[in-house]
Formats: sequence, structure tokens, C-alpha cells
Amino acid sequence: MPVVALALFTVFALLGFGWRSWLQYRRTGSTGFRGVSGRVGSIEWFAGVGFIVAMAAAFFAPILQMTGVVAPLGFLHAPWVQFTGIALAVAGIAATVYAQVDMGDSWRIGVDPGETTTLVRKGVFGVVRNPIFTAMIVFGLGIALVTPNIVALIGFALLVLTIEVQVRVVEEPYLATKHGDVYRAYTASVGRFVPRVGLR
Repeated sequence: MPVVALALFTVFALLGFGWRSWLQYRRTGSTGFRGVSGRVGSIEWFAGVGFIVAMAAAFFAPILQMTGVVAPLGFLHAPWVQFTGIALAVAGIAATVYAQVDMGDSWRIGVDPGETTTLVRKGVFGVVRNPIFTAMIVFGLGIALVTPNIVALIGFALLVLTIEVQVRVVEEPYLATKHGDVYRAYTASVGRFVPRVGLR
């Protein structure tokens, strides 16, 4: 299963970051990468760095399990758990790519406070406000279940935490500043990560 987890992670990275960045560059002349927000040590900085650490944990957890450094947790080490993980990871990859395409030229990784992009409210963004992050959480859970060791589970917990911080502390204030009442009306009618949940 560690080999399967590494293969799934590679596909996720190639499609979700590599291919999407190439497509963005081809369309706009920019890769869409804006980097980590905030000064070193700030909560904004923690969100960006924490996300990178969570992705690194998802990558290294299967390697550590394969080499015997960590062992799978007994209560999660069952074929049905691993196959559920594979299904979730594949669904997460597909949903990530779909949501990224739906976002069009407004797609970014990180926030540039001096930049204003179109507020996307159609397609899957009319169902949840952060469908890319929702899809990444599904992928993260899936990949953690494929090799359910302590590193993978800590990485998944960190992924969820840093996505929450990124959305609430970095992205939502930025979008409220840039789009004002239009964004506030959007947040009042469309859920944050799950339909109808997290309205504000």
C-alpha cells in the first residue's frame, strides 16, 4: 500500500499543482503561485508553512512505513480501510482538478493583497465557497487511510487545521476587503466547505 499512496500523491501533485500552474501560465502569463502570506511567525505564515509541512507528511508517511520506521496503526490496518482510502484519494484528486478548472483565471495559491481577481460564484463555487480545499481535505483523508500511520494522521490533522486558518484568517478577510457587500452576500448564502454549513 505505501507504493499506492506514493503513486496517488504523485498524481495529485502533478495535476493539482504542476498541470494547473502550467495551464494558468499559458492562459495568463502567471503560474498563480503567490507564496506564503504574513511575516515569519504570524498566524498567516503558520497557515502557509503548515500546509507545506502537511503535504510533506503525506509524502513521507508511506516512505517511512515502507522502510519500517513507522508501522500502520492496528485498528486502521485493514483492507477495507485502505480501499476506502484509495477511493477517497481518487475522488479528492478528481474534485480538486474539477474545482480548479471551474475557478478559471482567478485560480491562485496564496494571496497577493495588492491583487484583485474576479469573485467566482458559479459552478461548484455556487455550492461551497472553498471547493478546492474541500477536495484537498478528502484527498488528505484518503491518502492517510492508505498508509494509516502516526505521521500520516498528524499530517492530515495539520492539513485540516492550516486550511481552516488559511481560509478564515487570510482568504476571507482579503476577499471581504476586495469585494465588500458582494462577498458578504455570497458568504451568507453559500457554505464554507460543506453546502449550507459555515454561513456568515
